[in-house]
Amino acid sequence: MPDINFDQVWFNLYQIGIAFMLALPIAFNREYVDTGGAGLRTYPLVSIACCAFMLVAMDVYQGSDAEARVMYGVITGMGFIGGGAIVKESGRAMGTANAAGIWLTGAIGLSVAYRRYEIAIVLSLIGFLIFQFGSYLKRRDES
Repeated sequence: MPDINFDQVWFNLYQIGIAFMLALPIAFNREYVDTGGAGLRTYPLVSIACCAFMLVAMDVYQGSDAEARVMYGVITGMGFIGGGAIVKESGRAMGTANAAGIWLTGAIGLSVAYRRYEIAIVLSLIGFLIFQFGSYLKRRDES
């Protein structure tokens, strides 16, 4: 029988749950406002995966250097996933907001893992506001 620390299970569930909840406003906006592929599944998955990677790193690795290397890898990976959301069509790049949003939810997950809830909450709020109301300020093409 594996030795399972249920206090740690509850702590991880709490942390990952916070990352999930803070990604939801952005995910709902992307699901219902944007016609791209990233939405209710992608954004929360990115946030909880980033949180989980850092929770594991913080538990397994000793020292900030090892944690920093994991964080660098996560940040690079989020850039790679975000790059897949960008499509060039008729000379225009589309999906850059989704790519940035994916990166943002990754930052939310990392912030929650380090128990920097104030950063995660601010990122969630500002990200949601940008996606929700930024389109009103965006210049539209005449064509």
